Amino acid sequence: MQVSRRALASNMRVLAASGPAAVDARADAYGHGVDVVAAAARECGLEVFEGAGSPPPALLDPESVFGIVRPATNLEPVMRMTGTVLSIKELHRGEGVSYGFRHRAPEDTRIALVTGGYAQGVVRALGNSVDVSIAGARHRIVGRVAMDVCVVDVGTAPVTRGDTVVLFGDAGRGEPTLTEWADACLLTPLELTAACGDLARREAIL
Repeated sequence: MQVSRRALASNMRVLAASGPAAVDARADAYGHGVDVVAAAARECGLEVFEGAGSPPPALLDPESVFGIVRPATNLEPVMRMTGTVLSIKELHRGEGVSYGFRHRAPEDTRIALVTGGYAQGVVRALGNSVDVSIAGARHRIVGRVAMDVCVVDVGTAPVTRGDTVVLFGDAGRGEPTLTEWADACLLTPLELTAACGDLARREAIL
């Protein structure tokens, strides 16, 4: 899990241009890390609201602050979640995947075992519902999401062990987004960032 200081500061500068305001930093800044978010907010001249007392009147929309917006704007996604391909195996037509075989291959294919499961905030409802991105190409999560891993149908794509997998990131790069996750699991994007930020290993980057 990566939290971009640069994207965060960029979004805050755009939003601060409209006048005095405050950043909503409740729930550990919705999983982004209150220390990182508070530091960026103060550098941009913004107040920080962590939940004590009544919210200030000019409280910025947190989906805008963290770049979780629809449709696309000049704001950037701050959080990006990645995993790693652990292994690749062939899956033959009719063979099942993961617990309960909720997915069976309609044709011969290849599957990748990828790090990131419900223990890291990849909610179980995402199985058979959303894609990941590997080397710029999208591939569907299939079967039930397990505790620490999920299974991805990679077909004939040149995917190998050790490849980086983008679970969610930047729509501008063609990567899956938190809004896609929200549509699939009926949680809000901010509920998802709060869960992922709390459960996955989080790193603040430039």
